[in-house]
Amino acid sequence: MALSLSSVFSSTSPELPRRVLGSTGIDVSALGLGAAPLGDPALTDAAATRLVHEALALGVRVFDTAPSYGKSEERLGYALRGRRHGAVVVTKGGYGVPGAEDWTPAAIEGGIDRALATLGTDYLDVFLLHSCGLDLLTSGKLLEPLQRAKAAGKVRAIGYSGDGAPLAWVVANGNVDVIECSVSFVDQEALFASIPAAHAAGVGVIAKRPLANAPWTHTDRPAREDIATYWDRMQTFFPGGARDLALDELAVRFAAFADGVDCAVLGTRQPHHLERALRCLARGPLPTMLLTSLRAHYEQQAWPAII
Repeated sequence: MALSLSSVFSSTSPELPRRVLGSTGIDVSALGLGAAPLGDPALTDAAATRLVHEALALGVRVFDTAPSYGKSEERLGYALRGRRHGAVVVTKGGYGVPGAEDWTPAAIEGGIDRALATLGTDYLDVFLLHSCGLDLLTSGKLLEPLQRAKAAGKVRAIGYSGDGAPLAWVVANGNVDVIECSVSFVDQEALFASIPAAHAAGVGVIAKRPLANAPWTHTDRPAREDIATYWDRMQTFFPGGARDLALDELAVRFAAFADGVDCAVLGTRQPHHLERALRCLARGPLPTMLLTSLRAHYEQQAWPAII
């Protein structure tokens, strides 16, 4: 029997679980706001500010942004004026700095300074290399400027955002504080190796794409390649649509309660989507039998991460 989420709604929002981000000492919420939608030109500045403020009111503490997300950093910084102490700001870089070649120490150092100015803050909680390739990581040139920025107090924690072989290399060799990687029931690769290794080493883990771009919202196979791949995978889990939980609930509970995950960031423009996710989390981890089945099916397929 399918569960209706309306059955768990009430006039008072449940308390959002809090955790510590690895060994950083940074207090985070189990659910964060993926702030890429803040950069959407169709979103007004007022609506962006309202989204951040309502997220804070729900107990959301983590805000994940990047310079490639349009006006996201700028809007987030504006919305957090006077509220910075209640937020954990995660941003990224390595590219797009005027006068500096991408993926060089100058681009990283300049990117950190640019982020500080754009966000209107004197420190960043987390700064991540944004999905650079394995060849760049193994060159040994990109982690040192991160360490210098941390030593200077510009950044509290440093790390890498990405998937696949580069993520595995960073966990094994990078001497980082935090990783951010894809975690969903249709994209589980990191759960079998990189996340357990990171957790054992005290590295904080932020799960991105917990809804895998919500492939269930499409009646037909989507045209966009990554969503289409997620859509194809989803069909194998639930042939004929047979399932006991709404897929958005299953997805958010799977990611946020996955072993080793400290925070799952949900990208949305709508505050009610965050509240819906919050009420899903109030139901706790997925039933053991269902979770075991989801993990076993994925492992049997041996699908790679979608990068």
